[in-house]
Amino acid sequence: MLNILIADPSEMIFGGLTALLNGHSLKADFHRAESLDDIHRLLAGKTINLVIVNPSLLQNNIKAFNTFRSMSLQAKWIALVYAYYDERLLSVFDGVVTINDSVEKIVSVIRELATGDDTENDGIPHASLSDREIEVLRLLASGLATKEIADALSISTNTVISHRKNISVKTGIKSVSGLTIYAVVKKFITLGNIPG
Repeated sequence: MLNILIADPSEMIFGGLTALLNGHSLKADFHRAESLDDIHRLLAGKTINLVIVNPSLLQNNIKAFNTFRSMSLQAKWIALVYAYYDERLLSVFDGVVTINDSVEKIVSVIRELATGDDTENDGIPHASLSDREIEVLRLLASGLATKEIADALSISTNTVISHRKNISVKTGIKSVSGLTIYAVVKKFITLGNIPG
């Protein structure tokens, strides 16, 4: 049985995430933390396998984050993102999910980090993006439209659309904003490449 700590001040986020994970047969006891003090108390009192945290709780306190990591070395940390955060902050986490990710994607990331199981619910391993898909993703995340991506890569717009569909299927992310966060987290692009 896993012990999962969900650190977010919103009761709705805690309840929704707990229901989502329970509905996908992830056997776990869920614990809620609303503040840094709650995180500290729970890490000190329990063996926590996975911490899903709103990065805003740690945004201006990386020192506390490092202390928490040293308290529970076996715990994996996932950022639950539903706002923009600096790439440096997100890079300290073991994984990142966004509020707009598909249920399958969220469950898959959590299951992989919590149990080391890197397969989807249907047993198919996660597919990695091809070099061309990464190029398309970089250009998409930098703000280019389909036609502009096609022109930049000297391919047809239909090919760009096909690559975008494949990227969405492989990552489980459909929105451009979600794909942009994914590209930053995977270090395919830097924040300087994102139009502001």
